[in-house]
Amino acid sequence: MTGPFLSAAPAAAAIRSRRLECPAGRLILRESDGAITRLHWMGPASASDVPKSGEDSPLLAEAARQLAAYFAGERQDFDLPLAPAGSAFHKDVWRLMCEIPFGKTATYGDLARQLESAAQPVGSACGANPIAILIPCHRVVAASGLGGFSGGVGVESKRFLLHHEGALEPELDLFS
Repeated sequence: MTGPFLSAAPAAAAIRSRRLECPAGRLILRESDGAITRLHWMGPASASDVPKSGEDSPLLAEAARQLAAYFAGERQDFDLPLAPAGSAFHKDVWRLMCEIPFGKTATYGDLARQLESAAQPVGSACGANPIAILIPCHRVVAASGLGGFSGGVGVESKRFLLHHEGALEPELDLFS
C-alpha cells in the first residue's frame, strides 16, 4: 500500500464484508464506499463475529486474491484503497508502518523518532490499527522483544506473520 489513505467512509455508506480462511486464521474483510475499512480475526464461532452483511464486492474479491498471494509467498505488498478510521496521529503511524518493507521490522522507538513522539503512543496506534496485515503493524517490534499484538491470538499471530515474511527466523526466535 503506497500513498495517502482515503478518507474514512461516511457512517451511512453501505458496508460489505467477506470471510477468509488463511494460514493466519479466519479473517473478516470489510469495505465501504470503495475502500477497505477493516480486517480482523474472527473469534472461535462467536455469533458476534459474523458480519451482518454477506455482500461481496469486486474490491473484497481483489483483497482476498492479494491476501492469498501474500500467504502463498507470491506477493510482498498490497495495492488496495484503504480508509482506516483513526486520529491524524494514528494515520501518521500507519503510513510509516506501510513503509516498512516485507521481511523487515522497525521498533516503536524508530517510528516515534520519525514522528518526534514517544514510543508508547506509537504502540497505542499500532494496537488501534483496524486493517491488520494490510497495514503491517506486525512489523513493529519492541526494542527488547516482539512487543504486543492485538490481532488473531496476540503475539503468536505476530510471530507467525514475521516468520512468514522471514523477519523472524525460528532458530533466532529468542522470544518464545
